[in-house]
Amino acid sequence: MDDLKNVLIIKLSAIGDVIHALPVSYAIKETFPDAKVTWVVEPPSLDLLKMNPCVDKILLFKKKDFRTLKGFMKEFFPFKHELQEQSYDAVLDLQGLFKSAAIAFFAKANIKLGICNMRELSDKVSTPVVGENAQGHIVERYLDTARAMGCVVGQVVFPLQVPVEESERARAIMEHAGVREGNPYVAFAIGANWANKRWTPEQFAALGDWFYQLAVVPILIGNGALDEQLAKEIEAKMEIPPINLVNRTNIPQLAHVLRSSRLIIGGDTGPVHLGAALGVRTIMLMGPTNVERNGPFGQLQNAIEVERPCKGCWKRACPKKEICLEQIPVSLVEEKIKSMG
Repeated sequence: MDDLKNVLIIKLSAIGDVIHALPVSYAIKETFPDAKVTWVVEPPSLDLLKMNPCVDKILLFKKKDFRTLKGFMKEFFPFKHELQEQSYDAVLDLQGLFKSAAIAFFAKANIKLGICNMRELSDKVSTPVVGENAQGHIVERYLDTARAMGCVVGQVVFPLQVPVEESERARAIMEHAGVREGNPYVAFAIGANWANKRWTPEQFAALGDWFYQLAVVPILIGNGALDEQLAKEIEAKMEIPPINLVNRTNIPQLAHVLRSSRLIIGGDTGPVHLGAALGVRTIMLMGPTNVERNGPFGQLQNAIEVERPCKGCWKRACPKKEICLEQIPVSLVEEKIKSMG
């Protein structure tokens, strides 16, 4: 395409997936600096896009409100009206599901492109882009849609800017929790949506004790009731309690915590991908998902996979009823950390 003036990106959830799609917005601006980028997203990832200077307009898709007939009738027409206020030169469906296809269907655009592995009939609305990275990392798969529009993609950039006021709030939260300014610390992302993406509390506790011996403070990060419970279990098993920031930060504040850390460790989950996107040294513990597609971008060498023939099964729950990441010993993680210097 010779010129792009208006582009619509549809990437709704989850946080890790939205992070992986961020370089697409930078790629558009890199090649077409005057283009207006509009992004449709669900509430959990809204704060991520507010930190993205390459996004000019955000459309909020409240999926939960569409689940009942009453909610659908109330929300659909205002959302459709806002969506169609602008005509687009291109629509990029980076979700590839029925819900994103429905949004792409109502968007006014002659060109509608999607990712290589479209599902739930989404390929009937947007043309799948099967690029040179169709078997590669998900970040590059998303970027292939930008390349198909004529974007150069000179470099892969995650455009994230933490607001100064959120950094200040994050510092206050950390100080209140017991983190002294200048003291080295590491972040443990203790949760994940899939049970088989989580390392065990016992293993996190043992690694936390090891870090304390090195005069490095372990900080627990996460969100939700389950992560709160996991944090309590880790605290109970450690000789010295870690700093617990679970449920105490929003996404911009978490970004500040992560970018000031020495290292982030956890499974294939949003906060770990956020750390990698911010350029923080990242160790990702992987079992049901594979490194080539979902590892920490730019640091795939720092991923540790379960040594089992069934790794990369892409199942949300282990058919064998086993705790997948339990097979990654603490000693192996310690050796990886030592090798990183």
